[in-house]
Amino acid sequence: MTGTARHGVRLGVDVGEVRVGLAVSDPAGMLALPVATLVRDAKDGQDLEAIVREVLDRSAIEVVVGLPRSLSGAEGVAAQRARSYARDLHGRLSGVPVRLWDERLTTVDAHRALRESGVAGRRQRQSVDQAAAVLILQSALDAERATGRPPGQSVGGRKPRATRPGRPDEGRQA
Repeated sequence: MTGTARHGVRLGVDVGEVRVGLAVSDPAGMLALPVATLVRDAKDGQDLEAIVREVLDRSAIEVVVGLPRSLSGAEGVAAQRARSYARDLHGRLSGVPVRLWDERLTTVDAHRALRESGVAGRRQRQSVDQAAAVLILQSALDAERATGRPPGQSVGGRKPRATRPGRPDEGRQA
């Protein structure tokens, strides 16, 4: 292990068109566990409100939203929807950071894991969003422990300040 992880519960979110999967970490940031599958409510935002309640009830220090990129790293319609969802969530949370984390293939991996554990096809649909949220959050937790830095990309954060010509960038990260 390279870095030291922050202490506190994190919430992981897998955003789909129909459902949203939720996962939660233990306070030490070591293990991600499934929490719930919410029905996506693009009209009234009830799913976003449920996530806000989870964040507040668990005193979460951060929310990690999966960003579905293609294998090449390009962002398509699903990634733009996830970015928009993360921005909406960030706007509803007061002071709790929201971060985007590359989730390539997590839904495929979640289906595979459920199939290998003997979960039938119909029951997979009920569980796959939570399983994907667990994979997203666990990989973000692992990355933070390895680097000592918060995972992924901050939503709604400040852009890094530009350095003046001729002045070294004194340890700031872009």
